[in-house]
Amino acid sequence: MKQRPVNVVYSTNPDFCYRYDHQDEQVTLPPPQQDLRVMLDRRNRGGKSVTLVRGFIGTDDDLSDLAKDLKTKCGAGGSAKDGEILIQGDFREKVMLLLQQKGYKVKKAGG
Repeated sequence: MKQRPVNVVYSTNPDFCYRYDHQDEQVTLPPPQQDLRVMLDRRNRGGKSVTLVRGFIGTDDDLSDLAKDLKTKCGAGGSAKDGEILIQGDFREKVMLLLQQKGYKVKKAGG
């Protein structure tokens, strides 16, 4: 895909450098270097409980792959975005065990 300069059509300045609209892809840290927090959340969810996994550092594809694996093993729905995995229901212990088996550093957070 061809990159386009941002906000400049033409410049007469000989020392001008174009800025390109590109994003630096975030690198996914290996599991032993990840520090994940697992918590139970009920706020703004109509009284329903969800299990949150926070602290994932990496690409959105790796986050969604990990979320898909956790949702499948828990037999529940959920989502993954902004470095968070949300699993419907109270699966804190099961999620912690699954993440530890994969080699992640996991701590329980919240109450």
